[in-house]
Amino acid sequence: MPIIKVSIIYMNTLLVMKWIRINQIIALLLSCTCLTLEAKLTSIIKKAALSGGYVLLKSSPDAIVEFANRQYQVDSKGYLAIGFNRELSGKYEISITSASGLVEIKEIQITAQQYNIQRVEALPSSRVITPKKVAIINRIQAESAKVKQARASSGDFDYWRVDEFMWPAKGRISGVYGSQRYYNGIAASPHWGVDIAAPEGSPVYAPAGGKIVLAENDLYYSGGTIILDHGADVSSSFLHLSDINVTVGDIVKKGELIGLVGSTGRSNGPHLDWRMNIHGVRIDAKLWVKELEL
Repeated sequence: MPIIKVSIIYMNTLLVMKWIRINQIIALLLSCTCLTLEAKLTSIIKKAALSGGYVLLKSSPDAIVEFANRQYQVDSKGYLAIGFNRELSGKYEISITSASGLVEIKEIQITAQQYNIQRVEALPSSRVITPKKVAIINRIQAESAKVKQARASSGDFDYWRVDEFMWPAKGRISGVYGSQRYYNGIAASPHWGVDIAAPEGSPVYAPAGGKIVLAENDLYYSGGTIILDHGADVSSSFLHLSDINVTVGDIVKKGELIGLVGSTGRSNGPHLDWRMNIHGVRIDAKLWVKELEL
């Protein structure tokens, strides 16, 4: 083969190899850019970084989120609320995995809340120590199962993040989340709500929109009780009501009248016990609202 032909073939080969390398570099750069953009898709849009608090995330609709050894699925628009239980504190990682398998890590520092001791006296003894009657035990168990089932029936609503939560009633704060309760001097589980003392018959409003998933006039411990599903497994419960103005299946708007303050169930005076749950975690409802104005 003549030398000139060999040179041409060699030069062409170099050009082809150079072209392949340039395209590989471009593809790699584009890939890195895409990965970088995808890695920044998740943002923390709101948080109350306290024990009993929460964090709200926005990610891609197909993302899987892991926090404190538990896995979560974002809603259809990519939003997710995560609740921090009463004892949770310290530094934690939130892991977000996209559909492509990319893993993104968000760090959050949770401050421990300090809880007080509250003593509630002058309660009927039957509401403090559960009677050993089979009928009452069966009733309590059945009601507990009904409440659990109601909280599990969460809808794909946006009320929980679109509405700015308001206080459901006005009055003096007589009990707070997380406090160790003593009923008639007997230690009980912590208090999971915020108590608002108000005259019997005072209005109770929906703090945000949602669907009524439980409306019971006489539960053994909580008396007149409503559970309102705000969507994405975020719910509010309203206890000790004297009257209920809604039925299961009703869609209510923020500020709509849902019931009246009472002293039913385990209560020694008229008040509203407002509680919130996120994915089954009991959180501090007052962290969702501004300071209560009387």
